[in-house]
Amino acid sequence: MRGRDDRDEGLFSYLRLEERVPVDNPLRAIRALTDEALAALNGRFEALYSQLGRPSIPPEHLLRATLLQAFFSVRSERMLMEQIDYNLLFRWFVGLPMDARVWHPTVFTKNRDRLLEADVAREFLGALMGLPRVKRLLSDEHFTVDGTLIDAWASMKSFRPKDGSGEPPGPGKNGERNFRREKRSNATHASTTDPDARLYRKGDGQSSRLCFMGHALMENRNGLVVDATLTHATGTAEREATLTMLDRRRRRRRITLGADKAYDVADFVGDLRDRKVTPHIVVNGAISKTGKRRKTAIDGRTMRHPGYAVSQRIRKRVEEVFGWIKAQAGYEQLKVRGREKAEAVFTFATAAYNLIRIPRLLAGATT
Repeated sequence: MRGRDDRDEGLFSYLRLEERVPVDNPLRAIRALTDEALAALNGRFEALYSQLGRPSIPPEHLLRATLLQAFFSVRSERMLMEQIDYNLLFRWFVGLPMDARVWHPTVFTKNRDRLLEADVAREFLGALMGLPRVKRLLSDEHFTVDGTLIDAWASMKSFRPKDGSGEPPGPGKNGERNFRREKRSNATHASTTDPDARLYRKGDGQSSRLCFMGHALMENRNGLVVDATLTHATGTAEREATLTMLDRRRRRRRITLGADKAYDVADFVGDLRDRKVTPHIVVNGAISKTGKRRKTAIDGRTMRHPGYAVSQRIRKRVEEVFGWIKAQAGYEQLKVRGREKAEAVFTFATAAYNLIRIPRLLAGATT
């Protein structure tokens, strides 16, 4: 018998929002992990907010919504609010009741940015990786570090002389700007859109761009990120950020650290050994313009060890982290300005990457 296309709507719904989400939906396991990590940050949230005044958007709602934006590649906060308004799965994950009104995109963005500015992103990552069942997945001896360039939310036309000189762009919304025969450097120029962005190029023959540099410290057992940070894009940023992340970790034994040839610098290798870190770094055998081969800081005692070859094979997995952050989470170019906000967004994106992988690793560990 043919069903009729009736347009009558019932006044009430007799199904709870929880019942709309399938039992085997992958977001259920992710939501459970997220709630455990957020519960550990409850004291931090209490300290951030005043006890007086009008209630703001709950920080748990803000962070869960930000995770959804990374999971489903939602390109803007306005589109995210639209999705939360009519997508029951999104409403359930955020924790918003069926009949609750969705926030205005501007209100959501201001509340979210204010929260992430307070180092909450790094604390959330630490709380997630500190969960007892997650800690069993991590190695406490073998790690990998690497960095990647993240484009700033600034146009090359905004890179103007600091003294106010220089030819302004032409009229119009996207006016022409002639850079011919103009010497530009970070010492004399700065972006008027995002002064924290730096002009940087990855190597010879590649274009210069306004960007930041994101860094990730990955454990080698399952390839999960245990710490992350974002800095100005400079030639020494990768090594400086590595030392900062290592100093933030509590450890009682010697560890190994895999890295590419950009980290093969004598002073940096010495700093690692002072910290009881064995440098499993790729040898930089580049040949200089004079024809001499560059002297490496990695000796044969390290390279002949079988663990060195294992680190060289596993360290390439860190590129999966950066690939997911840029392609899936949509942070090939940042949507915020300023280094502090950019660092919070990058760190939270690494936490989202971990949340995608941890449920499957936990399921594999129990079978």
